[in-house]
Amino acid sequence: MSSNVVVPPLSQGFGYGIILGLGAAFCIGMVFTTWALKRSSAVAYNYGVSGPFWYASGATVQVLLFATLAIELKRKSPNAHTFLEVIKARYGVVTHAVYITFGLVTNILVTAMLLTGGSAVVSDLTGVPTAAACFLLPIGVVLYTMFGGIKATFLTDYVHTVMIFIILFVFAFTAYATNEVLGSPKRVYELLVKAAETHPVAGNAGGSYLTMRSREGAIFFVINLVGNFGTVFLDNGYYNKAIAAGVSSALPGYVMGGLAWFAIPWLCATTMGLAAVALESNPVFPTYPNRLPAAQVSAGLVLPNAAVAMLGKGGAGASLLLIFMAVTSAMSAELIAVSSIFTYDIYQGYINPKADGKILIRMSHATCVVYSIIMAGFSTGLFYAGIGMGYIYLMMGCIISSAVLPATLTLMWKDQNWIAAALSPVLGLIVALIAWLVTAKTNCGSLDVLCTGSNNPMLAGNVAALCSPLIFIPVLTFAFGKQNYDWVSMWNIRKVDDSAILRHSVADPERRKSSAVNHHRAVVKAAAADAESDAEQAKLKKSALIARSITVFMALALIILWPMPMYGSAYIFSEKFFTGWVSVGILWLFCSTAAVGIFPLIQGRKTFGRTVKSMVLDAFGKWRPPVYEGENDESDEVSFEREKEMAGKVG
Repeated sequence: MSSNVVVPPLSQGFGYGIILGLGAAFCIGMVFTTWALKRSSAVAYNYGVSGPFWYASGATVQVLLFATLAIELKRKSPNAHTFLEVIKARYGVVTHAVYITFGLVTNILVTAMLLTGGSAVVSDLTGVPTAAACFLLPIGVVLYTMFGGIKATFLTDYVHTVMIFIILFVFAFTAYATNEVLGSPKRVYELLVKAAETHPVAGNAGGSYLTMRSREGAIFFVINLVGNFGTVFLDNGYYNKAIAAGVSSALPGYVMGGLAWFAIPWLCATTMGLAAVALESNPVFPTYPNRLPAAQVSAGLVLPNAAVAMLGKGGAGASLLLIFMAVTSAMSAELIAVSSIFTYDIYQGYINPKADGKILIRMSHATCVVYSIIMAGFSTGLFYAGIGMGYIYLMMGCIISSAVLPATLTLMWKDQNWIAAALSPVLGLIVALIAWLVTAKTNCGSLDVLCTGSNNPMLAGNVAALCSPLIFIPVLTFAFGKQNYDWVSMWNIRKVDDSAILRHSVADPERRKSSAVNHHRAVVKAAAADAESDAEQAKLKKSALIARSITVFMALALIILWPMPMYGSAYIFSEKFFTGWVSVGILWLFCSTAAVGIFPLIQGRKTFGRTVKSMVLDAFGKWRPPVYEGENDESDEVSFEREKEMAGKVG
């Protein structure tokens, strides 16, 4: 067709069915993560093979490095509900307010990006109005997040992950083995060489799509690296998972998760982004004979268009399901992050400090509903303003990354004072905005969406945001005096009294009081015993050392040792090298599937068996809640002296 107006491959009814029907189904149990599926394919389409690698490495490093921070959080504040509680315990109200703001802004930007990108895909594939998709996508997410909480997201994360891996395997084997137009790495390679002759990539070695030497790709890598530090280190959702994870699970979980995640954007984009480039000169491509418009690329529509070109309506359905799962799962994490901030840091911290667990749960549910409505409206406004997922993705680092370093040093450096922790993010934000907008004005002469969203202004703003605190923090710390923190106030953070929730959840009235009281006593005693355990602290200290070693090595490997020799040599892939490149990606995806699809079943087989057994017994009315035997009240609290001793050890 000669027009840029493309008829959606699926009906509006199919779109509404996916949004509402699967949303209701997933409220019973399905979730996964991330917008990488859409954005990584866009950078592959723009920059060639370098784009997927830069995207994957620039976003994996932060997850690996976060393992170190997760271990430190569990060592120094084992009872914290949110990372912001730790900020308040160490620095006080003013600094707490600063990080609440940065944390909420992080969640708002991530949610907006998810909704704008997800609604664009739904609208492109089914014709459902974008505004309607923005409001309908959160419905199922709110349901299962409200009723299941973080436990539901753990369970549904697994199911979503398995389904997404299956779809990615279908796409990969279709492109490189079975498709009539493509069907092999050799054929994809030939079409990419031909595409480079027709429309060479500016800034790439030889204009080729088959080289790591890409000027714009390298700029994107820096922007991606900086921005993802903010979305990982400031997103309370990551801390929630670290807090909920067991001591023995935090380190291997984040390391395995980070390495497993690497394969998703790398192989997905190497497949779908390059397939879009290879197929857009063929009549099977939806926009043929035109290339994809830049606005559609920015909106994350490369993947669905490539899927339609390869698999027709089946590809459209698969990509719609893929994007839906990614958007809803990531949004679930954002809902929990925002609700935990409002519930524990704002409501319990300043409005009702004596609130029990039952009241806090109600506030958490209300926050989920209100936040979803607000974000649906905000995302709709962004759509009508012409701001898409790609723009928000590049801009995030400019807005939030100035808080990364001071937040990290809260757990890693005892001398950072409250003035440095509170002022350096604000000053860094000011510097970043100046660098971003001045560069845009200088380069383009205007401050419109197109100019401010280009690579050079975004690069300046992102780098200024992340690096400026390197100056502000030591200056403010030594100018106003080092804190020499003893870690005690972090250690003294207490868990919420959840006896009211337990009483409400036990069906038998005669068992409610004894079950709730005894269970609460057992939980307090267990938490105190665990916190006091010298052996556990030694284990965490060892895990911290291992985490630092692994993450530093992997960061160097993914950022320097692997890509930089190919970038510096300006090597253009041969056919055999490209075939090997694709083969390694598919093999990595198989390893990722084993790590996140099979290993959790083996590791959690006993818990899984008990859960299934309890569900069956409950279905037949034979299950009764367990009663925990309590002991004397005198043993329920840990002495202040012991707490201070343990805090000194973890510090």
